[in-house]
Amino acid sequence: RTPYEKLFDAPLERKPGKNFKGIVDALKRLARTCQYLVIWTDCDREGENIGFEIINTCKKENNSLRISRAKFSDLNEKSIISACRNLKEPNINMSWAVEARQELDLRIGCAFSRMQTNYLRNSVPKLHDLKLISYGPCQFPTLGFVVERYNEIKNFLPETFWKIIVKYLRNKIDVNFTWDRNHLFDELSCQVIYESCMDSKEATVIFMDKKPKSKYRPQPLYTVEFEKLATKYLKLTSKQAMTIAEKLYSQGFISYPRTETNMFSSATNLVELIQPQISHPKWGEFARKVLQSGPNPRNGNKTDNAHPPIHPVKYTNELKVLIKSRI
Repeated sequence: RTPYEKLFDAPLERKPGKNFKGIVDALKRLARTCQYLVIWTDCDREGENIGFEIINTCKKENNSLRISRAKFSDLNEKSIISACRNLKEPNINMSWAVEARQELDLRIGCAFSRMQTNYLRNSVPKLHDLKLISYGPCQFPTLGFVVERYNEIKNFLPETFWKIIVKYLRNKIDVNFTWDRNHLFDELSCQVIYESCMDSKEATVIFMDKKPKSKYRPQPLYTVEFEKLATKYLKLTSKQAMTIAEKLYSQGFISYPRTETNMFSSATNLVELIQPQISHPKWGEFARKVLQSGPNPRNGNKTDNAHPPIHPVKYTNELKVLIKSRI
């Protein structure tokens, strides 16, 4: 067995997994009789890397293949035709970026997993029989946040406090007045102030201040924000939300849901995206108002240069699964 300290520079061998043998054989068979190969994988770094795995497999059988790359983010007729008419060159740099990340994950994960397994099995009797205590370069920082929050909750000491709430009701309008001190930890002091308020028959407004408050429009939707909203308002887990979004994408209803972009490019025809939605019974009126004022999204500053923000692609009012409609 290779010592863990040597795993950082031990030679690597890349080969397809056993589960993909049928796919590899099919690619090789088809490549022998083809002149052109067009890559239609997802237009992100992972998709580009998979594309080059396909290219390398096919070129072993037919080195004269002419290779092209289709760039798309929607599975509708217009996007597919546009991608066919505007084929690009595959981006080897994006593929190399994925391979670099994969190699780092593999080397660091294997080396640290081996090291901490040996150390903890010898140091902690309860862990002696465990075969492996794994380490993940991506998972461990996230686990750190989870542990930090767990310790905050575990070490929190609740303390009783008292507060005074004043409500005024007139003409069916309920107004709440908040205490400037918010609350006190001394019950007697709070009780004295409360009794003083009760002894006074009337309250006098001695100062009134107005502060303008702006409610900003949401920015175009990207994956992380979509998962947060689905968790908060629809009570879905991130995995459930993404599973539904990917089904809607594969059915051609929305754009690619895995994106880091929260800004529309100037080339995006927003009117064309919004127009089909005006007949929808739930959000059709909103779509009309957007068109009347002219589509003017409050763009963010994130872009992955691969996919646009998540947006509807085609109109439908016949989604049988309610949760799909809510997404």
